Amino acid sequence: MGAARNLITDIAGLRVGQAGDAELASGVTVVVFDAATVAGVDLRGGGPGTRETALLDPAQTVEGIDAIVLSGGSAFGLDAASGVQAYLHEQGRGFRVRDARVPIVPAAILFDLLSGGDKNWGRYPPYRELGYAAAKNASDIFELGSVGAGLGATTATLKGGVGSVSAVTNGGITIGALAVVNSVGTATIGDGPYFWAAPFEQNKEFGGRGWPASFSAADLAFRAKGGPIKNTTLAVLATDAKLTKAQCHRLAVMAHDGFARALYPVHTPLDGDAVFAAATGAKPLGDPHFGLAELGMVGANLVARAIARGVYEAKASPFSSDLLSWQDKFGR
Repeated sequence: MGAARNLITDIAGLRVGQAGDAELASGVTVVVFDAATVAGVDLRGGGPGTRETALLDPAQTVEGIDAIVLSGGSAFGLDAASGVQAYLHEQGRGFRVRDARVPIVPAAILFDLLSGGDKNWGRYPPYRELGYAAAKNASDIFELGSVGAGLGATTATLKGGVGSVSAVTNGGITIGALAVVNSVGTATIGDGPYFWAAPFEQNKEFGGRGWPASFSAADLAFRAKGGPIKNTTLAVLATDAKLTKAQCHRLAVMAHDGFARALYPVHTPLDGDAVFAAATGAKPLGDPHFGLAELGMVGANLVARAIARGVYEAKASPFSSDLLSWQDKFGR
């Protein structure tokens, strides 16, 4: 069943903010929660870059987080979380330790340093200020494609970007996904317009082309970007179900199947692929096993759809004439 906006913000209690610099060809996307929210994470890529993800282990003390940051800039982009933290601190948010408050802001980054743009930023990279701006403008409505952390994102064959979708389960639980697609592999099959994620598409949200009538050897051949560590796809899966940290972790584990349904290849030594899962706790899950299994199944499909939609909505980079967007190549 579809949800109102077909965005992750169909889950009440969270907003998405984005900020980017076209000359830098990079930016930040942040999910801001209205209240401290239970979350988990699962890392599958061989080269992840993260901050505060250790806190999401079910055995760790802190139960709720205030935001999740996805940023370009490789390790420099981890500064974006400091900007988001600064904004939230101004709002009086954070984990209370007597009279002090510390906003809890896990983050993950993607490598876009070789995707063009002016990266000669001087002593300090700009990501802290971009993170602050992204948190400040967080809203229920946000753009998709070549925005925020998706500005410099690419795939092996087409421009990447930010995608988002949502759904409602048979049990009435809303779940949504947001992805930033900067993959070592492809989101489309061979040289054609068909998305690997086509079986899961809803309402022609990424073109409605379906799958090709058959698959050739060339379609199934290995394709990858030319350079190492120039990759990483990141996703946030959110639901209004009431889950524990351990259940959020399991949801993130299951959601990684969506990467395999949408990208070819995936989880390679060259990726930093990561999925965050968050639960606002507004609705009881019902059966703790079958209910979570349904959430994970739907969540994996949503992640696949969000990945395809991020590529579908992207615009070509002005810094790379040989890497077209899906719209440039097939949209006509």
